[in-house]
Amino acid sequence: MVPKFHFQVIIIFLLSSWLCITSSLDTQIGADFDKWVSWNVKNYYYEKKSTLEAKRNLVAAGPDLKLRQAESNRIRIRVSQDGAGDFKTITEALNSVPLRNTRRVIVSIAPGVYREKIMIPRTLAFITLLGDGGDPPTITGNDTASFNGRDGTPLGTFQSATVAVDASYFVAINIKFENSAPHVIGRRGEQGVALRISGTKAAFYNCTFYGDQDTLYDHKGLHYFNNCSIQGSVDFIFGSGRSLYQNCYLNSTTKKVASITAQKRTNSSLESGFSFKNCTITGSGQVYLGRAWGDYSRVVFSYTYMDKIVLPKGWSDWGDQNRDSRVYYGEYKCSGPGANSPGRVPWARVLTDEEAEPFIGTQFIEGDTWLISP
Repeated sequence: MVPKFHFQVIIIFLLSSWLCITSSLDTQIGADFDKWVSWNVKNYYYEKKSTLEAKRNLVAAGPDLKLRQAESNRIRIRVSQDGAGDFKTITEALNSVPLRNTRRVIVSIAPGVYREKIMIPRTLAFITLLGDGGDPPTITGNDTASFNGRDGTPLGTFQSATVAVDASYFVAINIKFENSAPHVIGRRGEQGVALRISGTKAAFYNCTFYGDQDTLYDHKGLHYFNNCSIQGSVDFIFGSGRSLYQNCYLNSTTKKVASITAQKRTNSSLESGFSFKNCTITGSGQVYLGRAWGDYSRVVFSYTYMDKIVLPKGWSDWGDQNRDSRVYYGEYKCSGPGANSPGRVPWARVLTDEEAEPFIGTQFIEGDTWLISP
């Protein structure tokens, strides 16, 4: 039998050894943890620096490689209803372009009214529709969301578009896009889209968009609108795109109360939103600048003239007060009787110079990497 005293000595010795080992392990684990934290911090800043450098290099390089190659090999085809061009319809001209197109195809369209429903698929990139600046051609249709398609089911808003573009690098110059379907207040299914743009890196110059409810479906992607006129009654600019509208005219035709925009940003990390710079808001009825289609809807108006049709509240949460703390609705140095109203909703923002800066240039749409001279 081990004497009691010796047993206690052994216990103390083992306990001391265990404490020493534990302390050493804790020290090592602590050191390893510190190294792990330090590595992550350094790695974060390294990645951040690398990302910034990559963006700087991309901007310095100018248009992306695909766009440069497409531009250097561009071709032109002509559409004229009198047979003086290569094709009589826009649809025929587009059908002549090979799928997986890699060169810029300029479709020059003679004046006239083209009653065509046009769909440009994803495989048909680098298409440019070019009209006559003095007498722009009109592409018109009258489909609505409630119209039945070929399969007998309603088209829905998405398929109601007179012109739908799924391809990237699309450009339109001096073109009128029209959906002539009227909107009767209180009726359902009367959304009639003049143009839906779902491709990215698309630009529109001196174009007109005529419609009533849901005129311009700014669906998704990076988009630029310059010196364009957009007309409608209800939500006539809507979607999830990240788009800059510069020197544009927004004309309301509503008879009662409606909204100009319905932007659908669905989460705070989504890089989407509408920015309006140097625009003009006129027309009839009373309008909100925007209503929140998405929980994190984002719209900014800067240097914009707002006629008296703009409601003092300015913005609508579409009946969901939870959106009040999530949306980003801002105004910056706007003018006119409808601007700078003390009656604005409390969750709208009057932007500072610093807050407005990201929205008032083509950097908002990464334009330095893809915008080219029309």
